[in-house]
Amino acid sequence: MYKITLSSDEIPKKWYNINADLPVPLPEYKDSEEGGNLANLPKIFSKGVLEQEMSQERWIDIPKEVRDVYKMIGRPSPLFRAKNLEDQLDTPAKIYYKREDYSPTGSHKLNTAIAQAYYAKKDGAERLTTETGAGQWGTALSLACSMLDMECKVYMVKVSFNQKPFRKTIMQLYGGNVVPSPSPETEYGRKILAENPDHPGSLGIAISEAMEEALRDDKVYYTLGSVLNHVLLHQSVIGLETKKQLEIADESPDVMIGCVGGGSNFGGAIFPFIKDQIDGKIDCKFLAAEPKSCPTLTQGDYCYDFADAGEMTPRMKMHTLGHNFVPPSVHAGGLRYHGMSPQVALLVKEGLVEGRTVTQNEVFQSGVTFAKAEGVVPAPETCHAIKIAIDEAKECKKTGEEKTIVVSFSGHGMLDLQGYDDYLNGKLPEDSK
Repeated sequence: MYKITLSSDEIPKKWYNINADLPVPLPEYKDSEEGGNLANLPKIFSKGVLEQEMSQERWIDIPKEVRDVYKMIGRPSPLFRAKNLEDQLDTPAKIYYKREDYSPTGSHKLNTAIAQAYYAKKDGAERLTTETGAGQWGTALSLACSMLDMECKVYMVKVSFNQKPFRKTIMQLYGGNVVPSPSPETEYGRKILAENPDHPGSLGIAISEAMEEALRDDKVYYTLGSVLNHVLLHQSVIGLETKKQLEIADESPDVMIGCVGGGSNFGGAIFPFIKDQIDGKIDCKFLAAEPKSCPTLTQGDYCYDFADAGEMTPRMKMHTLGHNFVPPSVHAGGLRYHGMSPQVALLVKEGLVEGRTVTQNEVFQSGVTFAKAEGVVPAPETCHAIKIAIDEAKECKKTGEEKTIVVSFSGHGMLDLQGYDDYLNGKLPEDSK
């Protein structure tokens, strides 16, 4: 069975909230030393997502309006078996990949963009602001706002703005207003530019700019594509669908892999399986793949830190490289983030998730290998997970183990061809860290 599909009637009716089943309670968010940042949350988030952010309920209803849009954007997404890749690697392992690239915007990000826009619209918001690295999240929010008749403002990390011009074009096509960050449009952006006019930008800076705009206008809400609890909650549709599809294939996962920047696609894919692991129903290894140049999980401190460079967010306990960290300008812009989802970070601390690092050239080499075998061009971010999957499959060849490996295929790389071109022509620099 090489393609496992579900009908549109099988879209999950509830999101899964892992906060109800974490092995230890999630540390609460804190104000800064000066206080006051927790008070920002009701000013920038809709009531619906703020309730979800703090919820301890295991199951949260997905509104019918959101499920209807999920059907329009291609949910449920298919689960494929990478049989050609298995044959090429001569491995006894079975490799499955969950196709989140099937969405109109080419990634998993629409799962939460639709939900966040829906709740903001209910509250009377007229415009949403956000940050974006690689552009996948900004693209998803631009489309979600267009579908719900709202305005969208996207602060795109400047190095990605320059590296990925056609991602900017798609956001504009969907009606998004895209500016490079740091920008002269916010007080914080002007401060950064005054210190360094050539600053490449970072997700931490872009978050601060988007939040600043939301804080100064009652009709504007801030949204984000990763890190916070409600975002990973919305992404749980990935893992819930995958569970059904593996049951159809009569498979139980031995290894589950996803790339991590803030943690949204990885958390969405694995969280519905974590309770089964804790309860002893499965014996699975959960691997989070990140860039060697931005090793948040593997080298970051587990401590309280801000989610943004401008210190406008509350402090949250997570693995972090420091909120002022400016990552190297690798092509996997969606993974260039200093922090990590507090939920994913906690699972790493508790030994349920393991971080793995990948270098930039390994990433693109794995993407080429996968594209040749399966015909699908993965995003550079997704290639991190593919590299680890290939490593695990090769290990199975050595041991003879017939493991079932499941990869969260977070997005396609059709707008990342410059990076592939640089790799194929020997021009791709290796990681600077």
